[in-house]
Amino acid sequence: MTVKDHHAGGGGSPPGRTESAWRKYSRLGWIAGSIVVLDQATKWIILDRLELYHTIPVIPGFFNITHVQNPGGAFGFLAQQSPLLRGIVFLLMSFLAVCLIFWFYRQTPPTHRWLAIGFALIFGGAIGNLIDRVRFGRVVDFLDFYINGWHWPAFNVADSAITTGIAIFLLHVVLGRMPE
Repeated sequence: MTVKDHHAGGGGSPPGRTESAWRKYSRLGWIAGSIVVLDQATKWIILDRLELYHTIPVIPGFFNITHVQNPGGAFGFLAQQSPLLRGIVFLLMSFLAVCLIFWFYRQTPPTHRWLAIGFALIFGGAIGNLIDRVRFGRVVDFLDFYINGWHWPAFNVADSAITTGIAIFLLHVVLGRMPE
């Protein structure tokens, strides 16, 4: 059965479970939009109130708010390359990721609501970090978790949404719940 069969009611969804395109895309707008607003608001607070590389201990020995800016990708990928190369690579990668996730969201049938929510989280997170790349050429990070001297790389709300969305997607894959 194809994705179109699900949308056309070809046995893919029980009566009364079909979803209008307006409702589907308004959910995407609400979820992704909420992530973008929360992400950009928290980054604005960090930029406004905390100098670069300064730290506010929240849970000593475990969690700080620390203002850092990542010119690279995840885990500092390409951070040592020229700003022009980073700019081109990350803007192109971010744009392609946003387009690909939107396509996945469009293809997700109404019977797979959690999968659609996962894609919406990834979409919102990708847009939140894309805004930083366009504005600053780097991403503002501030959530700093650690145990003793072992630090997880600092991240932000957008990164959290992307990670949660990917976890939802992977659960669908592992549990064999992907649409046909």
